[in-house]
Parts: sequence; structure tokens; C-alpha cells
Amino acid sequence: VRVLVTGAAGQIGYALVPMIARGIVLGADQPVILHLLDIPPAAEALNGVKMELVDAAFPLLKGVVATTDVVEACTGVNIAVMVGGFPRKEGMERKDVMTKNVSIYKSQASALENHAAPNCKVLVVANPANTNALILKEFAPSIPEKNITCLTRLDHNRALG
Repeated sequence: VRVLVTGAAGQIGYALVPMIARGIVLGADQPVILHLLDIPPAAEALNGVKMELVDAAFPLLKGVVATTDVVEACTGVNIAVMVGGFPRKEGMERKDVMTKNVSIYKSQASALENHAAPNCKVLVVANPANTNALILKEFAPSIPEKNITCLTRLDHNRALG
């Protein structure tokens, strides 16, 4: 199974990819090829993540594609975990973050639309997750709507708080 993780050199991506490679996420008998995507300024860190994965010699890890090219990252993926997104910075309003993420998610959705496996499953993590998932759905219309979901637990927890 080819698994894309966007924002793979970030803190969440860095914590997530070993769990996928170890079999914690998809099962102890599921071989994987990880596709790691990040932005060009994070290329060196991304290559470091790749080297650590290779050095760990996870038995289920059958390959690693580490790239800043969205088409290369999306080619043939069966599962996409969309961790990457523009973070909200001091002084930014929610609409400012949305504006930044729209262009990111349009690009990634188009690449998934044109290059991912036909029955690709997509999990959007980056906030605003529900909006990013909607953008992805709109710009990757061949991916079945039921195959796109998002994690909104952080928003839920903040609302409870």
C-alpha cells in the first residue's frame, strides 16, 4: 500500500511516519511504501526523515519517496494523510489561514485527482480540516466523497474547553 503523508518533515508528520512504517496504523501485516511530501524549505529535514526511516529497517517498509514535488508524491498512492497546511500565526485570523490553505489544497487535490490510485482514501488533518476536506473534494471529483474524511477532534476539544 502506498501511503502519502504531507507535511512529513513537521512535528506531526515526523511522529506519524514511523507508526505507519511499524504497522501500528494499518496493521502488523501490511507492507507500505511511504510517500513523504513537504515544502522546499523543509527538503533537508525531509531527507533526514527518510534516512531515519531507512536506518530503522522497519520490516513492513518497502520503500520511501521523499519529495517536494506534489505530482511525484501523489503518484499511485492508495492512502493520503494530509497533515501539511499553513499554520495560523500570531495576528492571523481564521480567514487568513483559509486563504493560504486553499491554494495548497487545490494543488494537492489536483495531483491526487490525476495521479493517485482510483480508490484512494484521504484523511485531512491540517486545520481548518473540514474546509480543507471540502476543497479537496471539489478539486478531486473522481475520488469518491465517502473516501474523504477529516479529523476535527482539536476543534471539538477546544469547544469543550
